[in-house]
Amino acid sequence: MEEKTFTRTQQVKKYTETRPDWVPQNAGEAFTTSVMSGIEGVQDTTVGNINPAILNGTKKSKGKMILSVDDYVKGVAAGDRMVLSRAITLIESNSPRHFKKAQAVLQSLLPRIGKALRIGITGVPGAGKSTMIEAFGNMLCDMGHRVAVLTVDPTSSVTRGSILGDKTRMGSLSRRAEAFIRPSPAGGTLGGVARKSRETMLLCEAAGYDVIIIETVGVGQSETTVRSMVDFFLLVVLTGAGDDLQGIKKGIMELADAIVVNKADGDNLLKAKIARGEYERMIEFIRPATPGWQTHAYLASAIKKTGLKELWQVIQYFQQVTMRKGSFQKRRESQLLDWMHSMIDEHLHNIFFDDPVITGRMPEIKQAVISGTISPTQGVAELVRLFDVERAVSRHATDFFYTGKGT
Repeated sequence: MEEKTFTRTQQVKKYTETRPDWVPQNAGEAFTTSVMSGIEGVQDTTVGNINPAILNGTKKSKGKMILSVDDYVKGVAAGDRMVLSRAITLIESNSPRHFKKAQAVLQSLLPRIGKALRIGITGVPGAGKSTMIEAFGNMLCDMGHRVAVLTVDPTSSVTRGSILGDKTRMGSLSRRAEAFIRPSPAGGTLGGVARKSRETMLLCEAAGYDVIIIETVGVGQSETTVRSMVDFFLLVVLTGAGDDLQGIKKGIMELADAIVVNKADGDNLLKAKIARGEYERMIEFIRPATPGWQTHAYLASAIKKTGLKELWQVIQYFQQVTMRKGSFQKRRESQLLDWMHSMIDEHLHNIFFDDPVITGRMPEIKQAVISGTISPTQGVAELVRLFDVERAVSRHATDFFYTGKGT
């Protein structure tokens, strides 16, 4: 790969830029595709897409490019969207070097957290979730609310990349000062979705957003994870859902506090009304997702902006009813414990697979399992026998939590 190095006057500070293997050899500056070295590859006060003029000293940066914990806390508390974006990037980092700093930021912001209404929205691809969220968000902003939208984008199992393009579908909402939209990668593991999305949600609450909307990847296992993060869970559906039995078989309905038949306009209005009736009949056979609350189906059109005010009234009434009955607070307490348990699972997974003894023996055992010499169960038993919990925990805790790697 081609590599560039910029130097700064008097002080040698390096910034590298590499090009993918598929870039033509001897490609000139007009061929712009390149990969920045990123935050770890920069040794001075700049990060990200760096202007070379800043690096050679001919131009001065407009602000601090490496923030302290106090900088993050003050910026997020003041509602600075740029600092909030960078704080989320810090939270989403998979590097152990950033973990300690990210948790210090969250800890300092805890007194500002917990005052927002959290809404999860899911539905099959093509149901119009993004269009509905934009119309719904614009309506809430007009009412004086501050809205944060967090979209979970699928991560490729092949390239490990995510498009992160959901924001482009919400053009008008993304331009509003009262709104903040952040697409995040699913990351390939449900634990990753849970921790990062939860912590991102808390940062948005600390920044003063009073309505948090989480749009999920689509109907699948991750919806269960998002259900464990929000107060109110909305299922967006289309007409032509199938017969009653087919609808009941969709386990996602058991998680929904409300079902909305979208695109209920024009020639599709009559079909939408029929679909609503079908869903109402299905609901009779399903236990309510929230104790003390009866799920119902509603009509809406994100294009015509009909049914959105009624939907907001339903959500507000849901909050009033569940807070009065105590189920609202109980759900949040349960969610915190679920979060803690999922973090324990993730941590134990990491210390096992990061242990040098396990990584050293793993290839041999994998090959033995593949060749049929031992069964998978025997392979697991051998790895567990080799695993020294005290050694691994001590090493991992020292490296991950208590050293300066997190700052």
